[in-house]
Amino acid sequence: MSIDLYGLSRVVAEQGVLPQRARRLDPSLPCREAELLIDVESLNVDAASFKQIKDEVGGSPARIAQRIQDIVRERGKMQNPVTGSGGMLIGRVKEIGPRHPARETLKPGDRIATLVSLTLTPLVIEEIQAVHPEIDRVDIRGHALLFASGIYARLPEDMPETLALAALDVCGAPALVARHVRPGMTVAVLGAGKSGALCLAQARRGLQGKGRLLALDISDKALAALSGIGLCDEALKVDATQGVDVMGAVFRATGGELCDLVVNCASVGNTEMASILSVKSGGTVIFFSMATSFTAAALGAEGVGKDVTMLVGNGYVPGHADLTLELLRAEPALRKLFETRYV
Repeated sequence: MSIDLYGLSRVVAEQGVLPQRARRLDPSLPCREAELLIDVESLNVDAASFKQIKDEVGGSPARIAQRIQDIVRERGKMQNPVTGSGGMLIGRVKEIGPRHPARETLKPGDRIATLVSLTLTPLVIEEIQAVHPEIDRVDIRGHALLFASGIYARLPEDMPETLALAALDVCGAPALVARHVRPGMTVAVLGAGKSGALCLAQARRGLQGKGRLLALDISDKALAALSGIGLCDEALKVDATQGVDVMGAVFRATGGELCDLVVNCASVGNTEMASILSVKSGGTVIFFSMATSFTAAALGAEGVGKDVTMLVGNGYVPGHADLTLELLRAEPALRKLFETRYV
């Protein structure tokens, strides 16, 4: 290649390994010819990673900050060594390399959100200024580098940045749901957080009033919020780690038919079987949870003799940022829910 499209030159001591798999990245300056330099303001750590860190250190914001700082200092990026996941960031463009494809569309000072994972983004944290455990967010002072292949979105001017960041963090989820939901289907969404709410909203659009939409979560409060704004036909309180119990609840709710599509947005591990057992033979499961185990899903489906198509949401679908922001614009109740939770 004529330019370092994927940031291979930032990988430290692991020949031929892409940045996401690398043990350590080099986040040092200066910005190289095919890179974008960003003054970072905030990190949105993905839900599974933030929960693991919070549980590990006992929930103290100061200890959460220290653990994140330690990870970034050791790895040159934010990649939780337990979950393997990262998140995304917002910041202001500081410098654009002469061979970066955004040179014609961005300018220094533009505020953007990166739509690629922090697990492949070279990052330096100079100071952690605040930790917001309720929204999995960390405000920092530092810099990051976005490769030529890295996708991003300008922060919209018609909504608070915290709202936009919360939605953009998971924008691949509703965009992929849009591809798979059709009128007449029975759809279940497991997990009532950011991605779950957006997936329910998009699934409701795709069903066009024909079909059935179930929301599953362990939190009465979260389910009540979703039901209260009409995002589901029925809310089921379940522990997603208990696959047989979840199957029973879905079986009763669907009159024994089960679901055509199950979307897993849970932020805890061991939820693969809840998804697989709740879908019809020949149905589809989309795993958006970063706590998903491929081994558990593949062997679990085989073990129960379930013919099911299993998809891993990779976080990128063309047009995903625009689709997600438009959902918030078009659905006032959904936007209000996000503003209540994340702004």
